[in-house]
Amino acid sequence: MERGTRVPGGDQQSRPRIRRAALALALGAAALAGCGPSDSATKPPPEVGFAVLAPTTAPLISELPGRTSAFRTAEVRPQVSGIIQQRLFAEGALVHQGQPLYRIDASLYRAAQMQAAANLSSAQANAGAATARADRYRPLAADKAVSQQDYTDAAAAARAAAAQVAQNRAALSAAATNLRFTTVPAPITGQIGRSLLTEGALATASQPAPLAVISQLDPMLVDIQQSASDLLALRRQLAGGGATALPVKVHLKLDDGTDYPHEGRLEFSEVTADPATGTVTLRLRFPNPEGMLLPGMFVRAQLTQASQSNVFLVPQGALTRDARGNAVVFVVGAGNKAELRKVTATRTLGDAWVVTAGLSRGEKLITQGLGRVKPGLPIRPVPDSTPQHPRASAMAGPPPFAPRADRG
Repeated sequence: MERGTRVPGGDQQSRPRIRRAALALALGAAALAGCGPSDSATKPPPEVGFAVLAPTTAPLISELPGRTSAFRTAEVRPQVSGIIQQRLFAEGALVHQGQPLYRIDASLYRAAQMQAAANLSSAQANAGAATARADRYRPLAADKAVSQQDYTDAAAAARAAAAQVAQNRAALSAAATNLRFTTVPAPITGQIGRSLLTEGALATASQPAPLAVISQLDPMLVDIQQSASDLLALRRQLAGGGATALPVKVHLKLDDGTDYPHEGRLEFSEVTADPATGTVTLRLRFPNPEGMLLPGMFVRAQLTQASQSNVFLVPQGALTRDARGNAVVFVVGAGNKAELRKVTATRTLGDAWVVTAGLSRGEKLITQGLGRVKPGLPIRPVPDSTPQHPRASAMAGPPPFAPRADRG
């Protein structure tokens, strides 16, 4: 047989030996890798930022919905009946108290005044004659020249004539008043709305609808409803020392979420609760020099009535909720290990949670790097003002494995 001539079946006999050699090489590599340092032994603890806790005082702010209303509203109504001859204002304009708004046909009322004046003059003339007769009868009755009954009748006639004068004088005053009412004035200063009657329309003193409505829009009122239970809870806190009363401050948020630029004040609080809703109505007053507030607008009022002491302000990003809904935070525990702490946080103040229980002065609250923190594991805390390197721990790892070169 010549060299180089292939023996049938030679490849099948050599394949098992090749597989065994490859398996031995893989096992050796795995053993060699196992002898190297582990990831957990060389990976540094994650770097986190912390803030040192200090108790502070936080105001108790209640945000309640409400509606705006005009400070004063007056209906312009006619006090005499007649045809409207003239409208003297521009609809939507600012009118002042006493300013003429409408003129009603005054011809009948002017005639009534003239008649009353004439009646008064006639009564005054009769009264003068009756008084003179009584004066002449007085000495004659004393001298028995006339009977006492004649003098009594003359004196009574004089008094009746004086009463008639008074009646006609009152009728003249009423006629003059009715004539004055033919010019309808503005009862208050404010913005007047549209006119509900036009020139030529009949106005009556007993009509159900007003001629127009005037609203005083500076200042403006806001009525809000506060829960009676919340009010009782606040009073208990004040009585128990958990809160301190403050001068009431009121701010307003408009319907689009923007802040109203002027601070308001509390006008009064109702002394009774609504039995249907269990709320107490509070009335607030706000200046409105720019006319930004209009009656009927929906707003939210922020009411500061008291402050709460010995609380901690925790950034919202540093507080989470567990599966049961409890508020939890991470603090730096003993041995620089992350400690999960359950706290009490029922309200927010700006961008922070107000924590009333679960934390102590001087503890280190973890505020940065929370995504790399697990309870009980080591951490490397630094002040939260220190620049963080979130990828440092991810980039750190065991040195790459370099297989040894075969000898020989």
